[in-house]
Amino acid sequence: MRSTLDKLISYLGLALAGLLLVGGGLLLWGANFTNSNVHDQLKQQDITMPSGPAIEDPLIKPYLEQYAGQEMTTGDQARAFAEHYIKVHMDKSSGGRTYEDVSGEFITLSKDKNADQTKVAELGQLRQSLFMGNTLRGLLLNAYAFGTMAKIMTYAAVAAFVGAAAMALLALLGLQHAKKVANAAPARAA
Repeated sequence: MRSTLDKLISYLGLALAGLLLVGGGLLLWGANFTNSNVHDQLKQQDITMPSGPAIEDPLIKPYLEQYAGQEMTTGDQARAFAEHYIKVHMDKSSGGRTYEDVSGEFITLSKDKNADQTKVAELGQLRQSLFMGNTLRGLLLNAYAFGTMAKIMTYAAVAAFVGAAAMALLALLGLQHAKKVANAAPARAA
């Protein structure tokens, strides 16, 4: 009876090891697919990370210095550029106001027939710049999100492979124990 139970549990362990291997393989495939897409999509944009005087601002330098002059091809680079280059410049040009703030001011001022048209034009240009900056930031942050998902899938794949190895080892030890118990049973009967 004990030998049969050991075998049953061991075969279930081997099945789980196989399932973990398949899961790890799929996770690794997903990670490679995602990383490849992030790389290819960013490479097509042909963005070179800023360097030199362009990153001397203390709000920028600590985040972009490690990528200075590199071609943007990773989600981490995309995040650094979006959050610590584009966003910093957007905040400086708008005085910390959001696109929504500037757009509201522009719409209100545009409706005023007595408004200074130079001011209306300046707000319109700032509104356009903030819109484009937010759009680019959103796209780059999506690349970062997918790059992060690829990292998580890679870690999960490694964990699945380690789990598969552990389950396979335990299952083999269980089968060995089942054989030992089965061989010892006739000796006890005598």
